[in-house]
Amino acid sequence: MATWREETVKVAGSELVLVRGGSGKPLLVLHDEMGYTGWMGWNEELAKGRELIIPLQPGFGKSPRLDWAWRHRDIANFYQNMIRELNLGKVDLLGFSAGGYIAAEMAASNPEQLASLTLVGPMGIKPDKGEIYDMFACTINTYLRASVSSQDNEFKNIYGGEMSPDQFELFEDARAESARIGWEPYMFNPSLPALLRSAANVKLPTLLVRGSEDGVVPEDCIRKYKEALPQAQVVSIAGAGHRVEIEKKDEFVAAVKKILA
Repeated sequence: MATWREETVKVAGSELVLVRGGSGKPLLVLHDEMGYTGWMGWNEELAKGRELIIPLQPGFGKSPRLDWAWRHRDIANFYQNMIRELNLGKVDLLGFSAGGYIAAEMAASNPEQLASLTLVGPMGIKPDKGEIYDMFACTINTYLRASVSSQDNEFKNIYGGEMSPDQFELFEDARAESARIGWEPYMFNPSLPALLRSAANVKLPTLLVRGSEDGVVPEDCIRKYKEALPQAQVVSIAGAGHRVEIEKKDEFVAAVKKILA
């Protein structure tokens, strides 16, 4: 496996834990609403040509909560400060689910800071048809199982068997923070489609990825992102649910490598 490490940095006066692995041009990765799952097969593949930088979102386990942050847009602003303060230059940005929501807010605010944008099953825009799955109306296990169409993959390595008390606490921390910043309106920003016009105007290279069997983020969310970002490429990965990176790793990695190239 590629060498990866954890480090703690100061950003805007607050501590932030980063996972860094691989080498090459930075690829900033924003995890989803349930937190960082650990170094997986897809991380390993992408780290062969890039340095993956994965912030553990404030309020998610090891990174302390930002009391002043009340919306996903606030977290986006915090990460933009991180890019500047760590002198990362123009970065490629990859965001999953609620991490995709944060990534979209970053692109809307300052697209010139980014080299490309990849959103995987992104929340952030309210669909006209269907609803974003309510993670607060069910148990953690129910939500995790709803995120995949099949558990016969790396999913069982992360979530299979009995959940340890430590893992349960991390998930509860993640869910509490997700509720704090995304409860109302639920996991979307009504202004985001209009705000993304800045990223559309500069023709920021954009990739939208969704599993064909995604039960968390409706297909209409992707349609509305495509409306807001006409330059975006759309990739639907057949047979995958919300966690395409672990369900269909090879197809996911191939799609991401294409836009990074």
